[in-house]
Amino acid sequence: MSAQRDLPIAEWRKSTYSGGGGGCIEVPVDKVPRIMPVRDSKDPGRGLLVFGDTAWSCFVTAVIAGNGNLGA
Repeated sequence: MSAQRDLPIAEWRKSTYSGGGGGCIEVPVDKVPRIMPVRDSKDPGRGLLVFGDTAWSCFVTAVIAGNGNLGA
């Protein structure tokens, strides 16, 4: 599956953690098996970043824990 080709018709939603400062991401409303596509809400036509489900889970866990040094 090519996420870039198959997801433009997806329904997208902004992250509930967006603070309204313009730095928002969007994710598909319906989960895509084994991947998490993400796009910039300010420029959705620019393309997607696609994370594997394990990488996405680790990222979300780090964000929730308040880890501002994600892997650096």
